Amino acid sequence: MNQILAFIGENVTFIYLIGLMIFVGIELISHVPSVLHTPLMSGANAIHGVVLIGAIIVLGHAPTDDYFSLIVGFVGVFVGTLNVIGGFVVTDRMLEMFKKKPKK
Repeated sequence: MNQILAFIGENVTFIYLIGLMIFVGIELISHVPSVLHTPLMSGANAIHGVVLIGAIIVLGHAPTDDYFSLIVGFVGVFVGTLNVIGGFVVTDRMLEMFKKKPKK
């Protein structure tokens, strides 16, 4: 318990910063008009792709005997891949809504 309190005491600024980022992010996302969601989703997918490549590079440099780092890195790469793929699927589905349906 003392280690947790010491960690919080040393990183209280970062904890406040993360809380502020969460609050600002939720406020920004909730006020974005629905017309802008598709372009923002595409841009976010491109950024996540770059982050995913960085995670793969970092995972490649992890020591082979440190199983915890390898497992956490693998889970991070896996979840990041799901995020990128899911984002592109949602973007494609949203773009399908704007296509005109052929008349019969």
